[in-house]
Amino acid sequence: MVIRDRSARGVRRRRAPQAQAAAPAPAVTGTAAGSWLVRGKDGRLTAYAPCHGGLLRWTEARPGGPGWSGPDFFPVAGLTHLTVVQGADTYVHFLGRRQRRREDGPAAVDVVHAIQYQSARPVTEWRSLGNPHPEPDKALRCGAPAGAVDTAGTVHVFVPNAGGGLMMRREGRGGRWEAWADLRGTDVRDGLVAAVTSTGAVEVFAPAGGAALHWAQPEPGAVPQRLADIRPGPLPGTVAAMETAPGRLTCYWTDPGGSGLVCHRRGGRPVLLGGGPADGAHAVLRTALDGYDCTVLAHRGAAGAVLVGLCGTEAEQSGMWWTDTGRDCLGDPALAQDAYGRVVVAALDAHGALWTVRQAPGPGLLLGEWARA
Repeated sequence: MVIRDRSARGVRRRRAPQAQAAAPAPAVTGTAAGSWLVRGKDGRLTAYAPCHGGLLRWTEARPGGPGWSGPDFFPVAGLTHLTVVQGADTYVHFLGRRQRRREDGPAAVDVVHAIQYQSARPVTEWRSLGNPHPEPDKALRCGAPAGAVDTAGTVHVFVPNAGGGLMMRREGRGGRWEAWADLRGTDVRDGLVAAVTSTGAVEVFAPAGGAALHWAQPEPGAVPQRLADIRPGPLPGTVAAMETAPGRLTCYWTDPGGSGLVCHRRGGRPVLLGGGPADGAHAVLRTALDGYDCTVLAHRGAAGAVLVGLCGTEAEQSGMWWTDTGRDCLGDPALAQDAYGRVVVAALDAHGALWTVRQAPGPGLLLGEWARA
């Protein structure tokens, strides 16, 4: 396998109002958690970013690019955190932590949810999912949400609670949401990651002190059960998870001791993968290259540039190849495959502009030139 880089040179819901694109776009405040670069049913890629006062969206003009429209602005007052999750039906779900001032007491904090059903189409109204704590002071300490959509289309939302435990709320039959469920846990911090296997089971990983806490559904639709902790644990905010074999997830995170990227599978030992990650999350993608099943990783390096790594899927011990793409980024990069199956790396620059680089023809993973959307 070869990794080379030519770019180192440089239920029907009521709809919300249409995106606002006429005025200059508000300033980007970072990158969203989860999969902020996704491919829709029509083959077009869409990128999302949180901004002052809401959400920005860029959409490919046609499948495979290279042109983009946007950014379109969707107002969401009080949004402090944004997670993007896509289901198997290609619907894009937005989960946010919203904090709004009140005149008569502490700020009001709730978890909000919206959906985009098709590429370039409006986003539904933002629906409040409430807060697991009725007490305002505890509600204020509710953490940032993570989510997953199982193979039946059920949305699962997870948040750290004020006491350091894990709470779950999910959409039940007929679109009605179940009550918050306490999955317990100790010292759970922001940076939760939830993933779904091809068997339909949801698993959750949470940074907590020196460990990663782990929950998994014993069968699809069941309440997730606590499994053995994973030690040593991750640097909070750096965990990513992807299915690498039927029903089996591999987790990737940054070692807080400074050894770089680590991967782990249930029942195995953590494996060091190198790289030079900063303190952000990792993007991960599984694809075929030269007839081999490969895993591609991307993160912002300690020097600020996007680093891309490549290895055989579940063959990390045979080595991982890294390249510095030469593109500095704000927040975390993203990975996706376009309508032609090409690997696409996306990043935001210091001014909030979207840049992408696509896989070019050639052996291994050859990246072309970075282009501004």
